Amino acid sequence: MLSAANYSPPDVPFGKIKCFGSFGAKYEVGKPLRALDNGDWMVAIKLVETGEEVEYRFTHIQDDPEAR
Repeated sequence: MLSAANYSPPDVPFGKIKCFGSFGAKYEVGKPLRALDNGDWMVAIKLVETGEEVEYRFTHIQDDPEAR
């Protein structure tokens, strides 16, 4: 198994507003936080409606559409 230290941070769409799935809540993409052992990364996101800051997987961010 590869160590998480072997992975470079992904090029995240910093500042983009996306939404969870097609009709989910909107969030703003933040900075990469840490690598996971499977090669994915945890990224900081900020929920637009509440201002809450949480962590979200980069692979999910890639799958989520831009908010309208």
